[in-house]
Amino acid sequence: MESHNLATAGRETPTGQGQAPSVRDTRFVRLDKFGAPSDLIVEAKQLKSSLQPGEVQVRVEACGLNFADLMGVQGLYPPLPKPPVIMGMECAGTITAVGEEAKNRKVGERVIGMARHGMWQQYVALPENNAHLMPDSMSFEEGAALPISYLTAYMMLFRMANLTSGKSVLIHMAAGGVGIAATQLCKTVPDVTVFGTASASKHQRISEIGVTHPIDYRTKDYVEEIRKISPTGVDIVLDPLGGADSKKGFDLLKPFGSLITFGAANCVTGQTKSLCALIKTWRSQLTTTTLKLMQTNKAVCGFHLSYSDNHHITACMAELLRLYSEKKIKPCIDSRYHFEEVTKAMQRMHERKNIGKIILLTEPKQKLPDDKEK
Repeated sequence: MESHNLATAGRETPTGQGQAPSVRDTRFVRLDKFGAPSDLIVEAKQLKSSLQPGEVQVRVEACGLNFADLMGVQGLYPPLPKPPVIMGMECAGTITAVGEEAKNRKVGERVIGMARHGMWQQYVALPENNAHLMPDSMSFEEGAALPISYLTAYMMLFRMANLTSGKSVLIHMAAGGVGIAATQLCKTVPDVTVFGTASASKHQRISEIGVTHPIDYRTKDYVEEIRKISPTGVDIVLDPLGGADSKKGFDLLKPFGSLITFGAANCVTGQTKSLCALIKTWRSQLTTTTLKLMQTNKAVCGFHLSYSDNHHITACMAELLRLYSEKKIKPCIDSRYHFEEVTKAMQRMHERKNIGKIILLTEPKQKLPDDKEK
């Protein structure tokens, strides 16, 4: 992470302080062309490089899968460089080497790592400021599930929307990584009402996590359902959808409410990029004027973690790790896949089957004795 954003990190297979460059076997997930999840390649290579000043080497155990990765494969995520590129924005593992000028980390520490890309590999180089110490009670899978989703939710709710007691929040995709993170964070504030959209099969689980009013967006009009319960609307809308849903979210706001848009999931309708979905989302997006905002006493905000500065990220990560240690938040793991199963993992996310975070494991999947080659 550079001093101003998440751009720098994820170089391949570094070595340690004061040592001659060495060679390691490493596995990683690479995208060679924009397209579909089936275009991802899992490769094992011997890669040779050295740590830059201020960097640490991390032996990665687990990585997080985000909806942004799904968009990135289709070429719909601008922060991702053009292929070929190693994918992944978050990981957790153990420091195995420390470069010169890295003063705050040491070999053997368990850390969480973040970057715009390059985290889906067994060995990764990170600036030490991007390697956040994990609580002793946190598993590697939880560590990999925490940073992107919880930072996104925390910064929107508390740094932008100023969530306080008694307010109401609409959380779209409430069973996803950000949705569950936002729900848990809402429950750290007294008397917050949470409306959450999700398919009916997920309602019991998201209710247990803290959604006050689950709404099946597939069979009901969520605007009508919210108006039945709260005729004046809600105070905060977290919008990862874009398009017409941004308009609906703005209209649902109470005076002094905030719409925070942080994605464009409506653009993703198939396994590959759809021009029809892009055009439809673009044409139906929310447009407004400063005069209308003044006349309605409403706010429209945009949030993107990749363009957040290091100061805010470090401060918010410290707060999230404190909340975890106090058992006020806990990442929800939906499922685990090995690198070679990344296509299946993305398919599960694309079909909206997950409740919580999908985790990728760096170790090769072990075949059982009775496994047969197909």
